[in-house]
Amino acid sequence: MKGVILAGGTGSRLNPLTRVTNKHLLPIYDKPMVHYPIQTLVNVGIHEILLVTGGKNAGDFLRLLGNGRDFGLKHINYTYQEGEGGIAQALSLAEYFAAGEAICVILGDNIIEKNICHAVGEFSAHPEGAKILLKEVPDAHRFGVAEIRGAQVVGIEEKPKFPKSSYAVVGIYLYDATVFEKIRRLKPSGRGELEITDVNNFYIEEGKLTYDILDGWWTDAGTFDSLLRANNLVAETGANKLPSYANAKAVLTRAQ
Repeated sequence: MKGVILAGGTGSRLNPLTRVTNKHLLPIYDKPMVHYPIQTLVNVGIHEILLVTGGKNAGDFLRLLGNGRDFGLKHINYTYQEGEGGIAQALSLAEYFAAGEAICVILGDNIIEKNICHAVGEFSAHPEGAKILLKEVPDAHRFGVAEIRGAQVVGIEEKPKFPKSSYAVVGIYLYDATVFEKIRRLKPSGRGELEITDVNNFYIEEGKLTYDILDGWWTDAGTFDSLLRANNLVAETGANKLPSYANAKAVLTRAQ
């Protein structure tokens, strides 16, 4: 399995901080934001990673990350998103890199306390369809909300006034190779973008979208409130923790 980190966009909700840098280069406690999704992938045994970025500060990622030596990597791949075509459009740039393999996609401003070993291990065993990560939250109306039935996701609503569940869709997705064919079928939304929710809905139509419940806390860092929350959570509890249970090595080996 390969990893894709989506770190483009203008970060307009964090203006004026983002006038002079990419949002994903802002600090979260003692590290740049983009360090956290990279570490999440490395912790689960994924070492082939593509970073999708854009905007006028794209070169700063190369200066910061190089080939990934800080993470024990020999190489990091980079690609550039022109304009703002949406998350799915950014993901489409990873098709050549994926080369027919399953991928784990993480939005660059998503930070988690623990790890995704269980979800990646399950999906790697049967890499067909897609799997999303969910987290129960008290304010589900602020997020994409999943309606679940057994092991399947039967619907996703974006910021519903009356959520059908309390499970928010976390910005971490596992996809098989058909994801790129699905992206090619998309039409721009009312925002003029290709939406990742529409990709997930294609998998739902096929009955091939499953889920895993994320352990530990999760936050994005795309607003001033969530940026502050991310800093406080990392300072207080840390992030990207490996599993403490005895079979952690087996889970990680399975994920590879």
